[in-house]
Amino acid sequence: MRSSTLALPLLAAFAVAGCSSSSPASTGGAPLQSSYVHVVQHVLPSVVQIATNNSTGSGVVYDSNGDVVTNAHVIASATSVKVVDSVGNKTLRAKIIGQFAPDDLAVIRVESDASSLKPATFGNSSDAQIGQIVLAMGNPLGLSDSVTQGIISATGRTVGGGEPNGGTALITAAIQTSAAINPGNSGGALVNLRGQVIGIPTLAATLPGQGGLAPGIGFAIPSNTVKNIANQLIKTGKVTKSDRATLGITAQTAASEAGTPAGVAVLAVNSGGTAARAGVRAGDIIVGINNLSVNSVEQLESALAQLPPGTTVKIKYTRGSSKVREGRAKLDSLGS
Repeated sequence: MRSSTLALPLLAAFAVAGCSSSSPASTGGAPLQSSYVHVVQHVLPSVVQIATNNSTGSGVVYDSNGDVVTNAHVIASATSVKVVDSVGNKTLRAKIIGQFAPDDLAVIRVESDASSLKPATFGNSSDAQIGQIVLAMGNPLGLSDSVTQGIISATGRTVGGGEPNGGTALITAAIQTSAAINPGNSGGALVNLRGQVIGIPTLAATLPGQGGLAPGIGFAIPSNTVKNIANQLIKTGKVTKSDRATLGITAQTAASEAGTPAGVAVLAVNSGGTAARAGVRAGDIIVGINNLSVNSVEQLESALAQLPPGTTVKIKYTRGSSKVREGRAKLDSLGS
């Protein structure tokens, strides 16, 4: 579904962190400080700086072929992309392999000297635990090889916000962290003390009505999502199975006569998609999913984020009157 996405009251600014490693660092029974040092030394070589013709950010070396995973909003509509290695000795030209804006992920590939880059190790984000110590590594504000530390504050968040370039993303199953996430960290990584990337930081909360980042509230795309999307982009340049559900519509929030949100106006319906199979047509107003009332695109997408593809849903909608109709169909998988 293409349209605006959920923007929680706190969220707005995109930021970054992290990087990853080729194998877990051995911490033995060493003191915590020693563990930090070993992980940083092992992981930072996998963090790169990404520069385009209109933005800068971070990236994590994904494999030995020179593929680098980053945020979609970092490369956006870039016409040129360069990768600077972790020690700043080499600047390599790269090409865009593919991007998937709904999860704010993209893959680029260096065009030469791929062997000079060190691939990272991506862990299982399903193992992430609240209270777990994590490190965020990246290039905030152009300060290369920066590291911050914190804990996992929460898991399973659904968060979103507007990107600086005007795009949108809705991150599902996001990891919330207290590690500082600042502009320029976008596309880096959140790393555990085993030297594994468990997330790609993408969002930092902003203070409602005040602007500026809210300290200690950042969000990362879980590594399991990153691996799923990156593998598809590398293989085919597009995503056909995202583990996220869609109705197969283009829509916008409908307003009542009083100007308040009153449902989701369907602008177009994909032939053969979920909405089409449920009987929804362009011009209809979706007002509910299952037993949940839907007043806006944000509410609709938040509801869909909680449902896996293949789930049968009841879509409630109106057509030219206030009479509510109902249709049922299985949810499709969101693809690019």
